[in-house]
Amino acid sequence: MRYKFWNHRMLFVFVLAISSLSLMGQDLDAGKKVFRANCAACHAGDMKTKLTGPALGDVQSRWADYGGDEALYSWIRNSQALVGEGNERAVQIYEEYNKSVMTSFLNLSDDDIANLLGYIDIVYQNGPYPPVVVENGGGGNGGAGTPKDNTWLYIGLAVVLTLLALVLMRIVANLKDMILVKETGKEPEPKTLYQTITNSGVINFAIFALVIFGGYYTVSQAIDLGRQQGYQPIQPIKFSHKTHAGTQQIDCQYCHDGARRSKHSVIPAANTCMNCHKAIKVGSTYGTAEISKIYASIGYDPNKDLYIPDYDEMSNEDILKIYEKWITENSETDDVEEQLEGIMAALTNEELGDDKIAGPINWTRVYNLPDHVYFNHSQHVTVGKLECQTCHGPVEEMDVVKAHVPLSMGWCVNCHRKTEVQFAGNEYYKDYELYHQQLEDGTRTGVTVEEIGGTECQKCHY
Repeated sequence: MRYKFWNHRMLFVFVLAISSLSLMGQDLDAGKKVFRANCAACHAGDMKTKLTGPALGDVQSRWADYGGDEALYSWIRNSQALVGEGNERAVQIYEEYNKSVMTSFLNLSDDDIANLLGYIDIVYQNGPYPPVVVENGGGGNGGAGTPKDNTWLYIGLAVVLTLLALVLMRIVANLKDMILVKETGKEPEPKTLYQTITNSGVINFAIFALVIFGGYYTVSQAIDLGRQQGYQPIQPIKFSHKTHAGTQQIDCQYCHDGARRSKHSVIPAANTCMNCHKAIKVGSTYGTAEISKIYASIGYDPNKDLYIPDYDEMSNEDILKIYEKWITENSETDDVEEQLEGIMAALTNEELGDDKIAGPINWTRVYNLPDHVYFNHSQHVTVGKLECQTCHGPVEEMDVVKAHVPLSMGWCVNCHRKTEVQFAGNEYYKDYELYHQQLEDGTRTGVTVEEIGGTECQKCHY
C-alpha cells in the first residue's frame, strides 16, 4: 500500500512537471492576440460562457477521446473537413449549434494554436490575463497617476505677490519723499493708497501685463480650438466597450474593420452588431433595453427571429407594438414604457425632422480632426502595427468611451519622434536598404518614424 501511495505521488508530480514545462513553452501574449483576432467574435472571453460558439475552457480534455490534440488542431483550422471525415466530436458540435459553419483558420501554425490553447487554459483557470491590478485600493482621489489640482495654490501665490508689490511700492514712495525732504526741506503731502496704485508707472505695467497674458490666453485657446481631450458624450445606445472589448475580448477591428484597410476606422453598421445579437438577445447589464434599440433600427423581430418585410413603411406605433411584446415577455423589470420611450429617443430626432424609428443609429462622434489634417488608420494599424489603445487609450476598461489624448500636432510629432518603426518582416519598408543593413550590422538599434520622414509637414498637410 505504501509503495502504491508513493507511486501515485510520483506520477502526480511527473504529470504536473510536464504540464508546467508545456505551459512554459507557450507565449500567452501571442495566444491572446490570436484569440482576439480570430475567436473573440463568437466565443466568450471568460472561456466559461456560451455565446455564438461554445465555451472554450478545458477544450483539450473534451477532445481527448476523439483524436486528442491532433484532431483539435484540425478542427480549429478546418472544422468542415473534420465533420466530413466523420469525427464524432466534430459532428456533435456541428449538430449542437444548428450546423453553423465555423470559420476556417488555415493560416494558423501549430505554434499559434498552442499559444491560443495556453491562453484559453490560463484564463479559464485564473481569470483575465494579464491580471487586472487595482492601485490604491480601487482608485479614488490621490490614486497613482492622478494629477493634483494646484489652482488654489496659484491663486494664493498671486495674492501674496500682489500684496508684496503694494508694500514695495509704498516703500519706494516713502523713500522718494525722504529724498525730496532732504533736498528741498519741504515735506510733501503723503500719497494715499489710491494715488499710489493709479500713477502712470503702475498703469503702464498693468497694460503691459494685460497684453502679455491676454495674448498668451488667446493663442493657447486658439491652439486648443477643436480639441476634445476628456470629451465623453452620452450615446443613443449604452454600448459598453468594457463589456465587449474587455470582458468578451472582441478585437477592435472586428467592429471597426475599416481601420486595417482604409483611412477611416468606420462606425460599425447594425448588421455587424447582429452577428452576435441575433443569438444574444438579452444584455448582461441592461437586459432588453439597449439591444432592442438595435433591433428597432434595423427592423429585426426578435419574437420571430426574422427581419420584418416592408419595415420602412410601418408606422412608429406598429413598430413599438412588436418590441413591446418582446420586452414584456423577456425583461426582468417592469419598465416596458420606459424602454419604448428609450427606443424613440435613441432613433428619432425631431429637431432634425427625423421622426421615423427605422434607420441608422445616430452615434455621437468622439474624435474629430480638422479638415486640413490628413490621417490614415491603415497606415498606423496595418503598416505601423500600432495597437488601437496607443491613441484611444484603454477602451477595454471604458463603459463610456472618451477622448483619451489631445490629438494636437505636438502630440503627434512627439509620438513620431520616439516611436520606432517595426522593420522586421514588414514589406512596406523593404526599400530602406541602408537602414536594414545598419540594423543587421548592429550599427543601429532602431529606426524612428521621424527618420523616415514622419515629421515632414507634407505628410499630414498637403
